[in-house]
Amino acid sequence: MLRRIEPEKIICYNEPFPEMQGDIVFVDYELSSWKYMNDNPYAPSKYAKYICGEEPLPVGSNLIIKGGYVVNENNEDYNNIIQTGMGSAYGGKWKPKKPEDERFLGEPGEIKTTYKNGYRIDTKIGEDGRAVKERHYTDKPNPKYHTDPHDHDIKWDENRGNPLPGPPINYPNGAPEFKSFREMNVLNRIVQASSLDDNKFKTISEFKWCINDGGEVTFIWGGKEYGVFKHNDNKFIISEINNDSSEKCYNTADDVLEYMVGKDRLRDVITQVTVTDRTI
Repeated sequence: MLRRIEPEKIICYNEPFPEMQGDIVFVDYELSSWKYMNDNPYAPSKYAKYICGEEPLPVGSNLIIKGGYVVNENNEDYNNIIQTGMGSAYGGKWKPKKPEDERFLGEPGEIKTTYKNGYRIDTKIGEDGRAVKERHYTDKPNPKYHTDPHDHDIKWDENRGNPLPGPPINYPNGAPEFKSFREMNVLNRIVQASSLDDNKFKTISEFKWCINDGGEVTFIWGGKEYGVFKHNDNKFIISEINNDSSEKCYNTADDVLEYMVGKDRLRDVITQVTVTDRTI
């Protein structure tokens, strides 16, 4: 289950088993019983002040607030419903998990440089401290659809807060100068590249998230290197690199997982392949 659904947290009623793994929130089963509920079943939850944002969550409480609708306690007939608590289910503001993901955040106006796998990435930081554009000095993951160099516009997911690289912007006649944001050249920093272990997909859902959100991936399986990315028409293209006859186009990330890498279905080996490169 950990591999399949990649839970942000695991809520365990009663004592966790020793072999349980992950970010476990222990909930005392006895104290969660009906005996400790409010005496008035129609009264707002005792956690309403936290759900509504009137008070910050107590430090160390391990409370998780997610969802729904709560009653406005100032309205006696309870017909007035207010929507609240609808924040991200991914645990709040996005934070880089791999060293090279640090390139997406920085000082307004700076260009951050990452060297990995023999090529360079320049990342332009916008006014809000988040990346707005990248230049990749490579034609991977598919030379047929990428010039060297090529660019990606970077947008940001409004709910999860993570970067969303757009499709490749190619320059068959030569690329323009990659200038700092609004000529505010604050500094240029070198970002550490991720290791092969950092790049590895721990779960199937992590792979699906990566390519759904615009991540470009190259990986090795059975001695051959493959590339997968989302094309301009929101379809996914996967192939063995420099082998056009192996190219397939799919509508969804789940379809991509049915692609055969040699004699194996990608879904069965995606957590075992050697990921040589991934955008996010």
